[in-house]
Amino acid sequence: MAEEANPPKIDETPISPIERRNSLEKHLQTRPDMKDLKDRHILLDTNAAPALQSAAQDLERQRATDSLKKGLEKRPEREELVEKNILPDSNAAPAIQGQQRELERHMRADSLEEKVKNRPKPEDLIKEGILQADEDPTK
Repeated sequence: MAEEANPPKIDETPISPIERRNSLEKHLQTRPDMKDLKDRHILLDTNAAPALQSAAQDLERQRATDSLKKGLEKRPEREELVEKNILPDSNAAPAIQGQQRELERHMRADSLEEKVKNRPKPEDLIKEGILQADEDPTK
């Protein structure tokens, strides 16, 4: 509030035309070139008239938006991707899905190993009539 009561003083002393020209020349020499301004996205990189540049930019943005919307409309649903085995059928966080797959693989291996250990002997299968005597795999 103290600044509002005493605003800063502005130097209003006149500048001579020679000083003004020298100052302007100095600033024009350090002025960035057009390519640099385009690279920094200060100027638009287009050949359109300045009056049309805004409209051209809006049209380009709208074209990109429409293209993105079309792509999203054609995007398959998650269930379809799971059916095609593109996405895993898992509700686990992505960070632990790899560990979940590894655990499932080990569980299948353990289950298979257990089933192989407990499978019936060929003699039992012949007695039950599942195998014929000449189909005995041990002979």
